[in-house]
Amino acid sequence: MTTIELWIALTLALMMLSAAVMVLLVKNHIAAVAAASVVSLGLALLFVLMRAPDVAMTEAAVGVGLSSLILALALRRLGLWEVDGKTVKPNPLSLNREKRDG
Repeated sequence: MTTIELWIALTLALMMLSAAVMVLLVKNHIAAVAAASVVSLGLALLFVLMRAPDVAMTEAAVGVGLSSLILALALRRLGLWEVDGKTVKPNPLSLNREKRDG
């Protein structure tokens, strides 16, 4: 590794570490999902620096894209989806199903 690559790797590691701490400390669940995505993005960029583009693309697709989507959908399903301290209104189709089942 050259000197510039080492500095980039250290910066990415610091970014990933701070985002991982943020996942543990933030109160907003959506912010925690976004911070977890930042950790995965930093890891994908580290794989690019290590000249492993196939692993980097897989990490970017699965870690940043798919995992974030699944976590966000799980938050919505559990009713923990909040924006600015206000809960987003549930899906009207699920309300109809609850009325029908209840």
